[in-house]
Amino acid sequence: MTGRVTAIWRFPVKSHGREALDAVTLTAGQTLPWDRHWAVAHDQSDADGSQWVSCRNFSIGSKAPGLGAITARLDEATATVTLSHPEREDLTFRPDTEGDKLIAWAGGFIPENRAQSSRVVRGETRGFTDSDFPSVTLCNMSSHRAVEQRIGHKLSAHRWRGNLWFDGLAPWEEFDWVDREVQIGEAVLLVRERTARCLATHNNPETGQRDANVLEALDSWGHRDFSVLAEVVRSGRIAVGDQVARL
Repeated sequence: MTGRVTAIWRFPVKSHGREALDAVTLTAGQTLPWDRHWAVAHDQSDADGSQWVSCRNFSIGSKAPGLGAITARLDEATATVTLSHPEREDLTFRPDTEGDKLIAWAGGFIPENRAQSSRVVRGETRGFTDSDFPSVTLCNMSSHRAVEQRIGHKLSAHRWRGNLWFDGLAPWEEFDWVDREVQIGEAVLLVRERTARCLATHNNPETGQRDANVLEALDSWGHRDFSVLAEVVRSGRIAVGDQVARL
């Protein structure tokens, strides 16, 4: 069976906004361009962007649900980001030089009992994805619908914060791709592992409030995984509507 790409998403600042793309060119050994290119380090972290570090060093949605409702627009030419949230006026800033503006704008979403946002760091070698290798997240709409059915109502797919979405395959078929290659458009990716999920999936991406026990729904299948993490092994352009096929 083959599927089709239904959506492409990047997250310029980790946990601080999502942006839809019509097409993108993937490069072997790299994350999706500009995905998690920046991250917000908290005051208990010594992350400086010189190397990849895990998500526990950053202000993220599992600790601060309000961050889940942010959307983003990136001007690649000027490395300028515009963020929107239903409870804020839009913010336009340059993360490399104006990180303090982001801290002031989004810092109020961080609960008082959590480490507070301190500074914006840029990934000098790769994006700050949640894997120790440069990954692209592949998400199956059929699996998403299975979770919706288990919970009993519709859910926004944005809860999963995935990069590439596809449809036309069986629920959970993507789990069979681990250690296999998948061609998407012109690019080929090696699926490395399943994606373990956290409390960020409980966040409503429209309101920033926790309103659904997604982890409990996943528990009913005997795991807390959704989507797979893949490594780009052959560069190429992908676009919405492109074919997805296991090799």
